[in-house]
Amino acid sequence: MEPAGSVVLGQVLTLAGDHGLGEVAAIAIRDGRVIAAGSRSDVEVLIGRRTRRIELGPDEVALPGLTDSHLHLAEAAIAIDAIQLARAETLEDGLGRIAEAHQTADSRAWLTGHGWARDRWGGWPTAAQLGRVAPGRLVALWAHDHHALWVSPEALMVAGVGMTTADPSGGAIRRTEDGLPTGILHESATVLVTAHIPAPTAAAYEAALPRLGRDLVALGVVAVHDPGLLRPDPRLDGPQRAYGNLADAGRLAVRVHASIRSEALEFVIARGLRSGDGLGADAEGRARLGWLKLFADGSLGSRTAAMLEPFEPDTDSGPAGGPGRDRGMWVTEPKVLERLTARAAAGGIATQIHAIGDAAVRAALDAFRSESTRALRLRARIEHAQLVDPADLPRFGQLGIVASVQPVHLRTDADLARRAWGARAERTSYAWRSLLRSGATLAFGTDAPVEPIDPWPGLALSINRRWAGWPPGTADFGPDQALTLVETLRAACLGPAQAEGAHDRGRLTAGQRADVMVIPAAAITQSIEADGPLATTRPRLVLIDGKVVFEA
Repeated sequence: MEPAGSVVLGQVLTLAGDHGLGEVAAIAIRDGRVIAAGSRSDVEVLIGRRTRRIELGPDEVALPGLTDSHLHLAEAAIAIDAIQLARAETLEDGLGRIAEAHQTADSRAWLTGHGWARDRWGGWPTAAQLGRVAPGRLVALWAHDHHALWVSPEALMVAGVGMTTADPSGGAIRRTEDGLPTGILHESATVLVTAHIPAPTAAAYEAALPRLGRDLVALGVVAVHDPGLLRPDPRLDGPQRAYGNLADAGRLAVRVHASIRSEALEFVIARGLRSGDGLGADAEGRARLGWLKLFADGSLGSRTAAMLEPFEPDTDSGPAGGPGRDRGMWVTEPKVLERLTARAAAGGIATQIHAIGDAAVRAALDAFRSESTRALRLRARIEHAQLVDPADLPRFGQLGIVASVQPVHLRTDADLARRAWGARAERTSYAWRSLLRSGATLAFGTDAPVEPIDPWPGLALSINRRWAGWPPGTADFGPDQALTLVETLRAACLGPAQAEGAHDRGRLTAGQRADVMVIPAAAITQSIEADGPLATTRPRLVLIDGKVVFEA
């Protein structure tokens, strides 16, 4: 028998079968795939003179690499060099950072960034405040959730947004009592300004992506589902082209499924591209076409999530668009969701639908009622599913829907959810156990750059439902919805591979791709705490297709 190229000897979690961790004592790898998994003696017979032996220490464990099922990879790569406001605890701190960037940037350049939060700063910021610290400057800054945009007076002027500008369909312009735009744009209204910001070129993405890719593999992430940009890219001139070029050049650090937005749908269908097809010259390369990404509703933080029942009162905020929007808003009307999902399916394109509120989740499920929308290479999926009406839970399993969820959101959302959704929050939001019981496939992600790219804090949150940074005495959030360690690891390693229809990824059994990471055993043996070994895990070794891509 031909010798293995490498063997991993020690505690290996293969995730074999439908349940459990599938622990074995060794695996053998050849030509990028696992060729044997079992006892040490089973594998040692495959060791030859040139076989690399990877001996695990008694305090180490090997398991499949992670796939981030919701990471705006291209957006995050470009955002690294933008203004970072996530750690600005106050409005004054944020304005100071903006003023500093204004002083050093080219006078003709837009200032862009992200990370501010109305709740953290105690209110909605205004265009006038930007005008004071960056006079004459075009400024556009995304909120933490990337569903609201804070813009300067000059940006409003360039976009032609004034007192008489109507709210676009699926969006809202926040206004003073006199009707003047305050400088905050919600949902589709953000496009009024972002359409005027020069788009990064494919070359810019190609330059930025390898750096972030290296950071990802160092965290054990071997694959990413990129749900797309915050700006239109109707001819796929940006990230998709960059991913294909990087893959062809052997410079794409991780596997990528890159999704499109609705404005690119007809272009993609006309080119004959289908979900799962390669984006580069190599049809089997690391870059592939993902899903059609649609937005049913907005967000929790902006109170634009589409609700079956009204939000709890919030005198400090009010609904995004003024009176009459206490149930959020539709970014895409339900009938349009159904039409676009069906059109995509007819062209071989699978769909993922962003849905935060329970009304949006119901509409997304309705859009997937037709079997044609689910009989595709990539599976139908709902992104976030943060609030789900109990009556809709069984439909996830009945329709075979992937619930793409981001446990790390609970770190910042717990207080918001309790205030916005009241008693509903503990019963029916972030209901990962209920989704799993319904038959849904769970696929974990981070939603970076909304959150950091580090996946490990989210894994800990999925198990303990608490965070060290919460005020003392804060109760665990919906502890009955906590997952076990086994369920968490399967949702982080295997669930995303199942979402992309990959039958040869996400496990370490014979025939599977050898995407392997070696981590401290303490991550799975010690108590799961918000700042414990699992939440702070860093791999010692990461392999993709059996090749070492990171070694500490």
